[in-house]
Amino acid sequence: MELSAPSTNARKVVVFDYGFGNVRSAERALARAGADVEITRDFDKAMNADGLLVPGVGAFAACMKGLTEARGDWIIDRRLSGGRPVMGICVGMQILFARGIEHGVETEGLGEWPGSVEPLQADIVPHMGWNTVDAPPASELFAGLDADARFYFVHSYAVHDWTLETENPLMTAPKVTWTTHGKPFVAAVENGALWATQFHPEKSGDAGAQLLTNWIGTL
Repeated sequence: MELSAPSTNARKVVVFDYGFGNVRSAERALARAGADVEITRDFDKAMNADGLLVPGVGAFAACMKGLTEARGDWIIDRRLSGGRPVMGICVGMQILFARGIEHGVETEGLGEWPGSVEPLQADIVPHMGWNTVDAPPASELFAGLDADARFYFVHSYAVHDWTLETENPLMTAPKVTWTTHGKPFVAAVENGALWATQFHPEKSGDAGAQLLTNWIGTL
């Protein structure tokens, strides 16, 4: 099925191509949700896009290495410093946390949020399949979605403990969405300009399409 051309007022989204992630699937899903999409690691294009999507598959340490070699760490930091939207998916979400622990080896993450990405505490690993999620009230990311909407997960690691507290009453507290596979873990976060999902919206059918449409609508 061919994708229709984006409208002249479509929001520009760059899928950051640093060697780790289902960039073509993300491109197709974003285009169908109405974005003008480009896959690139070009610094200026990534900096100037309305939205930057950071995919990720594989090992935490390998993704961090690829991201820093492509200057993605600097781009993400600079975009967020200016309030420019960034969205991470799967390991692209995990690397936003302070550290990842795989096979006993600790790797420093981007540190946008405190916390550790650790092995899933479940009888069956990896977690591959469809889960409902427990989204917080007034979530923009999950707006228009029923509570029984399901999203596709494939991963062996997750964040089990959310430790970021917002004490300043003038600041909006992050909205954290949870789900459970063995033990509860973070499924998504909405934190100002930075949003992320542990699941794959680009593989989550109509529910994932609605979620991406919601994100694009905020750009």
